[in-house]
Amino acid sequence: MRTASRAILPVLALACIAAGLLPGPALAGLWERIWPILLFVTAMTVVTDLLFAAGVFERIIAASARLAGGRTIVLWLVTVVLAVGCTVFFSLDTTAVLLTPLVVLLARRSGLPPLPFAMTIVWLANTASLILPVSNLTNLLVQERLQLTPAAFAGLVYGPAVVGIVVPCAVLLLIFRRQLSGRFSAAAPRAAEDRVLLLCGYAVLALLVPALVSGIPVAASASVAAGVLLVLFAVRRRSTLTFRLIPVNPLVLALSLFVLVTAAQAQGLDAGIAPVAGTGAGLADLLQLAAVGAAGANAVNNLPAYLALEPLAGSPLRLAALLIGANLGPLVTPWGSLATLLWAERLQSLGLSIRWVPFALAGLLVTALTLPAAVVVLWWTGS
Repeated sequence: MRTASRAILPVLALACIAAGLLPGPALAGLWERIWPILLFVTAMTVVTDLLFAAGVFERIIAASARLAGGRTIVLWLVTVVLAVGCTVFFSLDTTAVLLTPLVVLLARRSGLPPLPFAMTIVWLANTASLILPVSNLTNLLVQERLQLTPAAFAGLVYGPAVVGIVVPCAVLLLIFRRQLSGRFSAAAPRAAEDRVLLLCGYAVLALLVPALVSGIPVAASASVAAGVLLVLFAVRRRSTLTFRLIPVNPLVLALSLFVLVTAAQAQGLDAGIAPVAGTGAGLADLLQLAAVGAAGANAVNNLPAYLALEPLAGSPLRLAALLIGANLGPLVTPWGSLATLLWAERLQSLGLSIRWVPFALAGLLVTALTLPAAVVVLWWTGS
C-alpha cells in the first residue's frame, strides 16, 4: 500500500458513503464499534512519542547494551526481548516507529551491522503481535467482537503466540549467525535533557503496562496516561506539544479501510469470498482460513484482509486462525502491514536501504514455517 494508494483511500471511502453503498445504520454501527479503538491508537501514539521525547526508550536501549556485556549475541537477544515487550504492550506500530531508529543507531555506535537488528524489529513487530488485545488493531477487533478480557484473549491464542515468537527468532539466528557472533563496545547514552520528565516517564510507563492488561478498557488507560504526559510536557517542555503528535495519517488510513470493507460487505463481499475461506473448525479448515488471511494481508494489507474475512470466521477458534494469518502472515510484501511500511520509512530516513526481493523470500520462508505450526498448536490447544 504505497503513498499514492493511501492518499486515494479517504476519497474512495467518502465516495462510498456519498453514493449510499454504506447505509446509514451500518455506518453508525461501524462507528460505535471502532471509536474506542481509534481513541486507543491516538492516545498510545501520544504516550509513546512523549516517552521517547523524555528519553525513556533511549535509556532502556542503552541499559540493554550494558546488560549485553559486549557480546553481540546477547545484545541481539536483548533486542528480541525489547521488540517482543514493546509489541505486546504497546502495539506493533509502536515497535516499528520507536525501536527501529534506536536499535539501528545503537548498532552503528557499537560498530555492528544494523540489518540483523532491523530485521528482528520488523519481523517481531508483526509476529509477536498476537498475545494481547493491545498488541494489534486486529486483536482489538476480536476482543470487541467476543467481549473477552485480556486474560481470556491470551488464553485463546497463547500457543500460536509463542510459535510466532520462537520460529522467526530461530530463522533470524540461522540467517544472521555470523553477523551476531563476536563482541562490541557499548556507546555511552546521552545525558537526559530533563531529569524530571525522565523520571515521570518511567513512572507513567510502570503504571500503564499493568493497566493495559488489567481488564480496564485500554482506551481509558491510554487516555489517562496521555493526559498526564501532556500536562507534564505543557509545564516542562511546551515546544514538544505539536499537532504532529496526533497520528493523522494512520487514523485516516484505518478509518478509510474500515469504511471501504464495510461498504463492500454491504454489497455482498461475503458471498464472493466465502468459498475460499471455508466453514469448519477442523485442522484443514483452520489452515485454509489462516492461509487466506495471510495471502490477503500480503496482497492488500492485514487490516482490510481481516475485516473482509471476519464475518466468515464465525467462532472463537476460527477468529484465532484468522488472526494467525493476519498477524503472523504479512512478512512478504512491504505493504502487508502498516508497521512494515512505517519500519521501511524509518530505515530510509536513516540511510539504510532494504533489498525487497531477499526481504520477500526470507519473509516467505518464515511465514511458511510459522503459520502451519501456529495453526497446529491452536487446533491442538483448542480441541
